[in-house]
Amino acid sequence: MDIIFLHDLTIETIIGIYDWERKEKQSIILDLDMAADIPAAARTDAIEDTLDYKAVAKRLIEFVGDSQFQLVETLAERVAEIVLNEFDVKWVRLRVNKKGAVRYAGDVGVIIERAARD
Repeated sequence: MDIIFLHDLTIETIIGIYDWERKEKQSIILDLDMAADIPAAARTDAIEDTLDYKAVAKRLIEFVGDSQFQLVETLAERVAEIVLNEFDVKWVRLRVNKKGAVRYAGDVGVIIERAARD
């Protein structure tokens, strides 16, 4: 399996369970590894034959920026669904980092892997 990755995609959004988190946007950092058919794209050298990571980034910036979830777990599931369903990706590994959410910890978040249902 070939992988196209999109890492360190930083998006400002409302997320969290505490009152102060519901009032102010915080940075969420996404790392995505997505299954891709790289040999097919390499043969044609055409963007239509590969996963357009710019289109993925644009869609996720819009979605996450407009969202207001309480849990990073919910955000992760919705992002994975978008990637799998809207971009014809067969498998995705997603890391959602809510940097600074826990004092004395550099990174906090979830990592999920999901596959498309055939």
